Amino acid sequence: MAPKCIVIGSLNGQIRRGFAKLAKLQPDHNFSFAIILGDLFGDVSSEDELQNITALIQGNITVALPTYFTLVVEKIEATDEVCPNLFFLGKRGTLKTTDGIRIVVLGGTMGEAEGRSKPESNASGKFQPTYSESDARALFGIHKTDILITNQWPKDVRLGSSCEVRGDKETVPAELQCVADVCAALKPRYHFSRSDAAFFEREPFFHMPTEGQDVYPLTRFISLPTFGLMKDSIYAFNLDPTAPFPSSIPIGSTICPWSAAQSRRKTLPSQNESYQRYAPSDRDRDPGHQRRHKERAPPPGPENCFFCLSNPNIATHLITSIGNDSYVTTAKGPLPPSNFYPSLDFPGHMLIIPFEHCPTIDLIFDPATRASTFAEMQRYRESLHQMLNERSGGKLGAVTWEVSRSNGIHTHWQFLPMPVEKIRSRLVEMAFKKEASNLEYSTFKTVPNPEEMHNHHMIDYFRVFIWTPTPTPSAEAEAEPEAEPDNWSAPEHKGVWKTQSGEENVIIMKILPENRFDLQFGRRVMSKVLYLDDRVNWKDCVQTDKEEATDAEAFKEAFKKHDFAMEVEE
Repeated sequence: MAPKCIVIGSLNGQIRRGFAKLAKLQPDHNFSFAIILGDLFGDVSSEDELQNITALIQGNITVALPTYFTLVVEKIEATDEVCPNLFFLGKRGTLKTTDGIRIVVLGGTMGEAEGRSKPESNASGKFQPTYSESDARALFGIHKTDILITNQWPKDVRLGSSCEVRGDKETVPAELQCVADVCAALKPRYHFSRSDAAFFEREPFFHMPTEGQDVYPLTRFISLPTFGLMKDSIYAFNLDPTAPFPSSIPIGSTICPWSAAQSRRKTLPSQNESYQRYAPSDRDRDPGHQRRHKERAPPPGPENCFFCLSNPNIATHLITSIGNDSYVTTAKGPLPPSNFYPSLDFPGHMLIIPFEHCPTIDLIFDPATRASTFAEMQRYRESLHQMLNERSGGKLGAVTWEVSRSNGIHTHWQFLPMPVEKIRSRLVEMAFKKEASNLEYSTFKTVPNPEEMHNHHMIDYFRVFIWTPTPTPSAEAEAEPEAEPDNWSAPEHKGVWKTQSGEENVIIMKILPENRFDLQFGRRVMSKVLYLDDRVNWKDCVQTDKEEATDAEAFKEAFKKHDFAMEVEE
């Protein structure tokens, strides 16, 4: 059975009352140990407080179970064990309990300056009530942490959270970057802090896998108010220090709030290609320089990402529409040539790109931004569908595919027109499933309805939206069924739902960490379906700037009546 632990908010001198509460709870719960956050002794300004401290030190106040704390006063500087079962952890350090639970502490408050703390009579060594950034950095080398205790909050801990601070929000302590750095480095299972008169429990957040590991360490951050001020000043939980970390993103969790940390796993060449399409030509670079720095180069930030509008080198002539949370561009090196579809005078291969520089939509920090971004990208797809339906007379459907990977750079959707007969014959859907089977990827699953779009509980996945316009009698009469390849059997068709302009079928496949997933998988499948095998590599299809601009202008002309971003408010 996993050990049971109990954590209590600052006692602030309520020594008799606090330890009496522990003594009352212990017989029924048999806690392995207790932790007291913040200030145990208070400011020792009254005679009663001094008497209680004396009684505690002399053993006249019972401490019913091993109990740990971090802040001290001068009177108890002499020893780590204040009295039986009561232990001082120091301002910085680590302890392993008899159950194998490792506790790491960064006690007190940040000093006024690096290496120069506020003067105190006991301000030497571990009894000093302040710490420096050097003290924080000294903890980075600890390899395993079950519980982290700090007296101040990590910077931006509330970022991306929908949980509210309960109580007096004005009493929330300062948020510090060095505390966030400690938590990010140690990846504790639990991170406890304190606030005078407020309670905050954040959604669990996960850390990105590191090289050689495919697990997602999960941290729970809880801040407790002063004991007795609120009912939430005591927190009890079970903790198994041997429990493995989850191998997939846990339901209800968010990404680490202060860093969109990227996995440092080695990427495929195709992954690097995907994010260099808007960059200067490889011919302008030194090949030797590329070889020397390819694996060591960090992922590009927004200023160097060629999907970010803030990049001064972005290919603006490809951009065709800009919304509030996302934008649309023509694809560089499009799969179909400009004259491929008779009803279009442009390739129709488009990208729908969110503004947020994030590896997946699911990892966008702010919940409201995440929701509005997905909704607008969906709205762009629907507008593209309406444009295709109008231009082709119902003869063109569309396929949109998405590669969602936590170690990606800037997520986007690729949109491609598709003859309706290839969709209605199930050829498109079966092509994706067959190619995934050939490459020994995981199995595609059908998303049964729109409400389940976000309930797949994955971060790393490949998703395909397959849309066909609502058939008309004349279109059905003209369409000829697409011949199915040998040995392909059409599975039962389910999960098709109505949209404003037709029908949609969505399939999704989990990207497993053991698979070296090809980021050109979607384009590769579509090239086979359209018999464009010689155009698999986008670099073989690169156009001149003039040709790209011509296609972009032709698309904008066709799309302008459907482009909601051009609507003028009256």
